[in-house]
Amino acid sequence: MHDLIFDWKHLTLEANRAFTETYGFAGTTGLTHMEGILIRPAGVPSSTLLVFMHPASTLHLLPLPRRMAELGHHVLCAGSRYQRNDTALIMENVLLDLGRYIRAAREEWGYERVVLCGWSGGGSLAMLYQSQAERPTIEATPAGDPVDIAGAGLIPADAVMHLAAHSSRAVLLAEWLDPSVKDEANPDDRDPALDLYAGRPVPFDPDFVAAYRAAQAARMAAITARVEETLHRLRTKGGAEMERGFVTHRTMADPRFLDPTIEPNGRRPGWSYLGNPETVNSGPVGLGRFSTLRSWLSQWSPAHTRADSLVTGRAVTVPFIAVECGADDAVPQPHTRRVHDAVASEDKTFRLIDGANHYFVGQPAQLAEATTILSDWLAARGFH
Repeated sequence: MHDLIFDWKHLTLEANRAFTETYGFAGTTGLTHMEGILIRPAGVPSSTLLVFMHPASTLHLLPLPRRMAELGHHVLCAGSRYQRNDTALIMENVLLDLGRYIRAAREEWGYERVVLCGWSGGGSLAMLYQSQAERPTIEATPAGDPVDIAGAGLIPADAVMHLAAHSSRAVLLAEWLDPSVKDEANPDDRDPALDLYAGRPVPFDPDFVAAYRAAQAARMAAITARVEETLHRLRTKGGAEMERGFVTHRTMADPRFLDPTIEPNGRRPGWSYLGNPETVNSGPVGLGRFSTLRSWLSQWSPAHTRADSLVTGRAVTVPFIAVECGADDAVPQPHTRRVHDAVASEDKTFRLIDGANHYFVGQPAQLAEATTILSDWLAARGFH
């Protein structure tokens, strides 16, 4: 294993925003600021950079990027303008952030090739970026605000790695949304017949699961309709009010959390990557808990978001590998295989790490297996 060097990277973009959407300094200077950490093995040069980016998280503390660097790879853990706060996140803006990092890697830092590494929620970001870099089309956000992705000159990556990643943040939220909520302003007003945590026996009756899924879709549609109506009303009434924040209660209630027979893998029943799902369901850190109107349409509404790898994968033609964690307690079991199958590339690989949880917590053997698979895959394609 190599000793590691950590280099802080600071990049900027022209803000070009109609109103302040990110907190404090970053939103008041006329510039958009991003920060990343370049992790290099001491004394080991490389012409290839592995770029890890999540729309709203920082990844340099995760075990997999660090271990890849210890094995001799150069790794960038890139933060978007929305790092650690996805309340106002616009996926189309994150594409511009990621594009700025890749341009810097090629034109300023001296790397000849870039491999996009989509970890967890970064998977759909990587796929959206690569699809738009290969076939640019986007000129506006789902809310109708201009964003010139088509004219941004995004540089395509040379390969994509899809790692413990779901197909879409919006799809994931739709599968986790608690349909028992009857009044969006009162999370205690609930339909007991749809309460996942009411102690009903497992495995769940298939009729209950079907009714539950239908009710989830109905709640998602109702929230999205309210978002669209509110945004339209703000735009048409005049005045300076342009955006609004809101809370979505109870967003961690997927039947798969409790019933391991539904799309089974090795996950721990009654658990999730955030802890006890019943506790998280009403806590402050669930998916989509705090959102703006525009952000809901861009990242949380399945009917509006562009970040759906089952769609964007059809435009990805570079070498591609998908790695599924066999006991993933965050990404539902079917997602990784479906994304792999959707990708257009003729050079694509699927691998399963048996027994691995989402973060390889307490699993050095599974972490070593994953990094060996990725290193071998990169070496076979000349990425060094």
